[in-house]
Amino acid sequence: MPVIIGSILLGPKIGAGLGLVFGFTSLYNNTFAPTILSFAFSPAIPVPGTDRGSFAALIIALLPRILVGVFPYYSYKLFTRLLKEKGRMFSLALSGIVGSLTNTILVMHLIYFLFRDAYGNAYHLAMDAVYKTVLTIIFANGIPEAVLAAVITTAVCHTLLRNVKLNY
Repeated sequence: MPVIIGSILLGPKIGAGLGLVFGFTSLYNNTFAPTILSFAFSPAIPVPGTDRGSFAALIIALLPRILVGVFPYYSYKLFTRLLKEKGRMFSLALSGIVGSLTNTILVMHLIYFLFRDAYGNAYHLAMDAVYKTVLTIIFANGIPEAVLAAVITTAVCHTLLRNVKLNY
């Protein structure tokens, strides 16, 4: 959520930079403290069924996180324009949802499209069950995360926009 909040308050360039830091943090953590899914976030971790990693993991580790630093800013600007000043809190909540779902949907779909077979093998899934599992994760984890992002983004950004003069 810091990337979402930074995007809305400081703009898309700084937001993208914060997202890049978040992506590099994910890359580092998955390289030096690997889990069963780390092959999808670090090219240093071998893809299941092979003896080497894939540079496609960099796309998953970095691209969604960078976009989390961009999409909330533009969605906030759009929603504020559509809903006017009275809709600011709702615009903040919607932008928090956009940022959170950007990460969840992109990460899970990129894993599916780039590592479908390896993901299925890692979790011992039949290949026809992989996409159902991806969708289950999006709904089971993504929806609660998006709701939480809406609440926290609204609370933090509303307070800061009301009480702090930001120069950007």
